[in-house]
Amino acid sequence: MEFRYLPMTEADKKEMLDTIGVASTDELFSDIPADVRFQGELNLKKPANEYQLKKEMANLAAKNVNVQDYSSFLGAGVYDHFIPSVVDHVISRSEFYTAYTPYQPEISQGELQAIFEFQTMISELTAMPVSNSSMYDGATALAEAVNLSAAQTKRKKILVSKAVHPESRAVIETYAKGPGLEVVEIAERDGVTDYEHLASELDENTASVVLQYPNFFGQIEPLKKAQELLEGQKKTMLIVSSNPLALGYLTPPGEFGADIVVGDTQVFGIPAQFGGPHCGYFATTKKLMRKVPGRLVGQTTDEDGVRGFVLTLQAREQHIRRDKATSNICSNQALNALASSVAMSSIGKQGLKRMAALNMQKARYAKQALEEKGFTVIARGAFFNEIVVKLSRPATVVNEKLLEKGMIGGYDLGTTYPEWENHMLVAVTEIRTKEEIDAFVKELGDING
Repeated sequence: MEFRYLPMTEADKKEMLDTIGVASTDELFSDIPADVRFQGELNLKKPANEYQLKKEMANLAAKNVNVQDYSSFLGAGVYDHFIPSVVDHVISRSEFYTAYTPYQPEISQGELQAIFEFQTMISELTAMPVSNSSMYDGATALAEAVNLSAAQTKRKKILVSKAVHPESRAVIETYAKGPGLEVVEIAERDGVTDYEHLASELDENTASVVLQYPNFFGQIEPLKKAQELLEGQKKTMLIVSSNPLALGYLTPPGEFGADIVVGDTQVFGIPAQFGGPHCGYFATTKKLMRKVPGRLVGQTTDEDGVRGFVLTLQAREQHIRRDKATSNICSNQALNALASSVAMSSIGKQGLKRMAALNMQKARYAKQALEEKGFTVIARGAFFNEIVVKLSRPATVVNEKLLEKGMIGGYDLGTTYPEWENHMLVAVTEIRTKEEIDAFVKELGDING
């Protein structure tokens, strides 16, 4: 048999058709009018056997640039970080690899405990009392937070900083259309939110203020300033999208009075893998616990006093009355959440702090080296592991030349911020060596002229 994952034989097909009393597969579609059914053959290549298909796919994959053979300085939301080898060993176990929603706690204790541990670690990192069992990714988690704020406050105005990831802002715009929310973008100045503009837009109709920490440009937003602005606002919520690795070193948003903290745990144990799938997190206050999208796993004891885990709160329409549902988000990213949990556990609390510090130190080394080479680097305030570098040539041209040298360059900011044309967002993570950073600075200088 040529296809081991499609083991059905012609005899199997005939037996099934005979059982249901149908003469052919075509007869199954007889209720569909013939004039709307496709006639003829689709313009597709002829099917190959498994060996030929694997060879073709391997040849196609070999054409891709990868972070094993190239040193990557590309961040902008997806990063090249150290992944402990134990991560793949654990998530490849069949009981995790094939697991779906753990509806039956009596046979899902391992999966439920893994999710519970994920929630616990996210709560500790963000300094928020409640975290759900993960979301699709950081962008959708942020949009869900915006919708929650509007529903909770009964207000329609959302203030979103332009220093928030442009793709996240696009997802917010899409989510806002249904409930008719007014999304107002707050300007950025030198890569940080313009807090004077923010203050001028705040009013009694504002449901929430959305900031990113560290922001899209790598700079660390002064959340204390945002907290002070919102002190006089009775209902307006502070929503913070945050890189959880940075929280291993920075003061967590919960300590600045954030109502909702979201983000993506790709930085823990999840490869870049072409931009997804990844794993969003959603942490909030106890007051909003019953409004959280998705579900929460809780800890309990059974009748014998043995520790156990169950799905505690589920706020989607599949589980509760439709008019009471807060979100239609369904399956979470349990396997990726497990990968992040294993990575965080193996790195440990002190290791995580050290990992975050290495990101900061290496980014500062790169900044200094670039400035010594004559580059203008926009990172005037505190920053994490990304900096903005001004170029004399288009970033796309520079990146093409860097690829020829075995390097993946930074993000071309001009694609989403016209005012930042010929500027590159460069990410330096803990796995970039001094030699790689020096080589990158040298090549960037030579290419830029």
